[in-house]
Amino acid sequence: MALASVSKVVLGSIAFGVFWVLAVFPSVPFMPIGRTAGALLSAVLMIIFHVISPDDAYASVDLPILGLLFATMVVGTYLKNAGMFKHLGTLLAWKSQGGRDLLCRVCIVTALASALFTNDTCCVVLTEFVLELAAERNLPAKPFLLALASSANIGSSATPIGNPQNLVIAFNSKIPFPKFLLGILPAMLAGMAVNMVMLLCMYWKDLAGTSGPDDKQMEAVEEGLAAASKTPSPSPGQLQLMKSPKLRTNGGGYCSPLMTEDISTKHPWFMQCTEVRRKLFLKSFAYIVTVGMVIAYMVGLNMSWTAITTAIALVVVDFRDAEPCLDKVSYSLLVFFSGMFITVSGFNKTGLPGAIWNFMAPYSKVNSVGGISVLSVIILLLSNLASNVPTVLLMGGEVAAAAALISPAAVTRSWLLLAWVSTVAGNLSLLGSAANLIVCEQARRAPRNAYDLTFWNHIVFGVPSTLIVTAIGIPLIGKINV
Repeated sequence: MALASVSKVVLGSIAFGVFWVLAVFPSVPFMPIGRTAGALLSAVLMIIFHVISPDDAYASVDLPILGLLFATMVVGTYLKNAGMFKHLGTLLAWKSQGGRDLLCRVCIVTALASALFTNDTCCVVLTEFVLELAAERNLPAKPFLLALASSANIGSSATPIGNPQNLVIAFNSKIPFPKFLLGILPAMLAGMAVNMVMLLCMYWKDLAGTSGPDDKQMEAVEEGLAAASKTPSPSPGQLQLMKSPKLRTNGGGYCSPLMTEDISTKHPWFMQCTEVRRKLFLKSFAYIVTVGMVIAYMVGLNMSWTAITTAIALVVVDFRDAEPCLDKVSYSLLVFFSGMFITVSGFNKTGLPGAIWNFMAPYSKVNSVGGISVLSVIILLLSNLASNVPTVLLMGGEVAAAAALISPAAVTRSWLLLAWVSTVAGNLSLLGSAANLIVCEQARRAPRNAYDLTFWNHIVFGVPSTLIVTAIGIPLIGKINV
C-alpha cells in the first residue's frame, strides 16, 4: 500500500500516538481518562482528521471478535457457577510444592488450554481465577498474570483456532489442521518451557510464599467461629416449641417457628432434592456444551457464532433472568476493542506499515538465516504497531509469494513462521495482543484482589521473553511433516 498524503500520514500518526500514550499511561496527568476513553478518543480523531471515513470506521470494527469475547465472558460465568474453577484450583494445587510449582502449573495449563479455547477465551475465563489463586496463597499477582498472558499467547500459536491471526493464516494458506499443529507444536512446547524458566528466574524470590492461607484469612475464620460460639442456646420453652408435632418434619428434623408455609406443597426434603438435581443438571450441561463448543472450533465452524450459541443455550436452560450473568460482562473492554479496531485501521490507511514492509521485503527471504531474522524483526515490530491480525493480512500474501519462488515446502514454512512470530510478538508489550489487554483490564476491574498490571511491569519481562522464545522456536518450525 502506497503512502497517503503528508497531512494524512501526520494526522493519522498523531491519532495513533494518542491511543498508544493513553493505553500505556491510562492515568497520564494531562488527560487521566483511562484506556477505554483513550481508545474512543483516538477513533474519533481518526474520523475528524479524515484519515478514515465513518463508513470505513464502522466496517473496521471486528464484530466476530467482539461477539466471541462477549459470548466467552457469558460462558465463563456459567462455568464459574458450575464449579469448574474450583476443580481447576484443586488440580493446580494438588500436591503443590509452593509458589514456584504453582506458577509452572499455571503456565502449562494455560498454554495447552489456549490451543483449544483460543488465547482470548482463556484470559477472559482465567484472569480472576488466577488472582484468587495467588491471593489465597499469599503470593504476588504479577508473576501469575504475566504467566497467564504470555503462556496463552505461546500456546495459542499451535493451532488454527488458537487465535484470530492463525485462523486467517489457515484459511488463506489451506494448511490442514493436523499439519498446522505438528508444524508449530515443537516450537510451542519449547517456547512454553523457556518462558516458564524465565518467569521462575525473574521472580524466584517473590514466589517463595507459603501455599496455605495467610494470617488475615485465619483471623476471619477465627472471628466467624467466635461469633458462632456466642449464639445463645435455646431456652427450655423454645426447645419445647421446637419439639411440637406441628413443627416436626417427616424426616425427623425440626423447622423454624417462623416457617409457616404448607409443607405438603413445599416439603424441605423435596425442595432440597429438587435443587440438588437442578444444580447437577446445570453443571453437567455447562460442561457438555463447552466440550461441544471446542469440538465445533476444531471442525472449523464459525468461532463467534459457536460461542454465542453456547452462551444462549446456557441462558435458556438456566431458565432464570439472565441479567445477573450479563452484568458480569466487561462492556468497557468491548468498547475499548471497538475504538482500537478503528484506530489501527486508520493507522494502516496512512500507508506507514506497508511502507516499512516494502522497504524491508528484499532483505526478508525465507531461504537464509539472515532473511528469516529480518522477516521476524519486521513481524515483531508491525504486530506491536499495527496489531497482529492486520500484519498477517498485510504480509501474508507477500511472504508466501516470495517463498513460492524458492519451493512449495518453503511456502508452507513461511506461513507457519508468520503464525509463530506474529503470535509470540504479542508478548513483547502490553499492546501486542488482545490477550494481554484482556488480562490487564480484567485484573484491574476484578471485584476482589484487583491488580494493575502496568505497561512497564509487562515490558520488563515481555521484551526478553519474546526475543528468546521467538529465536528458539524458529528453527523448530515445520520440522515434523505429515
